[in-house]
Amino acid sequence: MDPNSICRKTKRLAGKQAELCQTQPEIVNEVAKGAKLGVRECQYQFRFRRWNCTSQNKYFGKILQQDIRETAFVYAITAAGVTHAVTQACSMGELLQCGCEATRSRGPPPRLASIGPTEGVKWEWGGCGDDVEFGYEKSKQFMDARRRKGKSDIRTLIDLHNNEAGRLAVKNYMRTECKCHGLSGSCTLRTCWKKMPHFREVGDRLLERFNGASKVMGGNDGKTLIPVGQNIKPPDKQDLIYSAESPDFCLPNRKTGSLGTRGRMCNSTALDVSGCDLLCCERGYRDETVVLEENCLCRFHWCCVVQCKKCSKHRSVQNQGYVPQRKRKSPVTTPHHKLCTQLFLHISILNRP
Repeated sequence: MDPNSICRKTKRLAGKQAELCQTQPEIVNEVAKGAKLGVRECQYQFRFRRWNCTSQNKYFGKILQQDIRETAFVYAITAAGVTHAVTQACSMGELLQCGCEATRSRGPPPRLASIGPTEGVKWEWGGCGDDVEFGYEKSKQFMDARRRKGKSDIRTLIDLHNNEAGRLAVKNYMRTECKCHGLSGSCTLRTCWKKMPHFREVGDRLLERFNGASKVMGGNDGKTLIPVGQNIKPPDKQDLIYSAESPDFCLPNRKTGSLGTRGRMCNSTALDVSGCDLLCCERGYRDETVVLEENCLCRFHWCCVVQCKKCSKHRSVQNQGYVPQRKRKSPVTTPHHKLCTQLFLHISILNRP
């Protein structure tokens, strides 16, 4: 995602987005980084699933036009990525509009087992805490600005809800870090600050929300969402929601954004979503032996070079799809064997029409 290309399309952007492009292009740059961060994390979290967050423009755009679970996750992880990237840029001093978190009005830090006992130890807020409020507001300003004309209200409500769930997966899980000061290793003074969770933790948490996502329908007033099913509690702000069932993603389908699973690698011994039966949609799979080259026997030479040898490693893999004998190739013998992932390594603009 190129921030310059985003701002060149200001006529297609909503008011707040266009305003950011014109007045704060450096923040738009961080927004673009956050969107890329979100897509990469999506691809990691879904790497073993039938839909593995492929970012090919035509197929990715079709996913975003639906209100399925996968769409909910994409919106949430992208909003979280923007929050994370903008906040981190503030802490690194890369933005003039923000800096470290203001801590004068903050109360004392909670007692943490990892820090140890705090009795008799003075403490103060210091260091450079992450100003997550600034990142949260900029993410909200940019991600929530679009209003899709001609679309039903329920789609807007669902998107806004999932955007907020993504931001809260960062904001609500700030951690306290402290550093001790004193002579001879003593801890007579402790300086503490707030840090964001690692983004992998954010992705893991949102994947849990994806697995427990709630199906909803629009209320009669057009402004509320109602859970579908009996005895189901309304989703809270951190839950992901959707209104339509997902396709099975077994076969290629441009209308649904499915690339199918043919050629994907699977795990023949796994019983989860990465297992061959589930990933290959019970259509069978074939074994291949590949030879991978890896760095090994690495040594550090003063100064400052690391030299490694190349070692070959044989690995048996399973992938879905029958290849006719006349087209079958010999086992791959290069380190670039990426039969199941070669289609999914491109970064795309997250843009729902």
